[in-house]
Amino acid sequence: MMKAVLFDLDGVITDTAKYHFKAWKHLASAIGISLDEQFNERLKGVSRMDSLKIILDYGNCFDQFTALEREKMAEQKNYAYKQLIQEITPNELLPGIRKLFVDLRDNGIKIALASASKNGPYILERLKIDSFFDTVVDPAKLRNGKPDPEIFLTAAEQLGIDSKECVGIEDSVAGIKSIHAAGMFAVGIGVPENIGADLRVVSTSELTIESLFSHFKHQ
Repeated sequence: MMKAVLFDLDGVITDTAKYHFKAWKHLASAIGISLDEQFNERLKGVSRMDSLKIILDYGNCFDQFTALEREKMAEQKNYAYKQLIQEITPNELLPGIRKLFVDLRDNGIKIALASASKNGPYILERLKIDSFFDTVVDPAKLRNGKPDPEIFLTAAEQLGIDSKECVGIEDSVAGIKSIHAAGMFAVGIGVPENIGADLRVVSTSELTIESLFSHFKHQ
């Protein structure tokens, strides 16, 4: 029986990828690395420090910076990102998401945020949906990022619900792998067909409580 739905943030609840891209592109440009939007796909669902490593490896300059310098670079990116996300409004909720939250709450299904974004709680407040969430995982307290299952297992533990009774919703390959590794039902938004999501949709507008109940029941 489905008892909880665990949401990623970027590309699932709202599209903050554009803000991340602007912040990363500005930082990368300052050290002579040029990024395009196609490259940004590699950063989806990935933690800040891991994203920085991907960018520096791409520019063949990871070893040119000390660990402290890389920490400062990540902080600079986050500062720029936080300035950008102050513009977020409830109008930036992706299609169908608010109704899904309402329906889940009305049916007694728990809701959790399982996002690598350390700014998750602030973004939920900006979107005016924080009251729907029963728990939010703090990524700063985790040892491993996606595709490791830790973040989804932690969300289930915080809810007090068995992982087999949870649905995870993601828009990245790393995220789907993380959900599967946690032993949960995986919903993929716009992910490749060969990733093996238990339910695959093209848009969040296709996400309904009826479809989740139906597919979860027949898994």
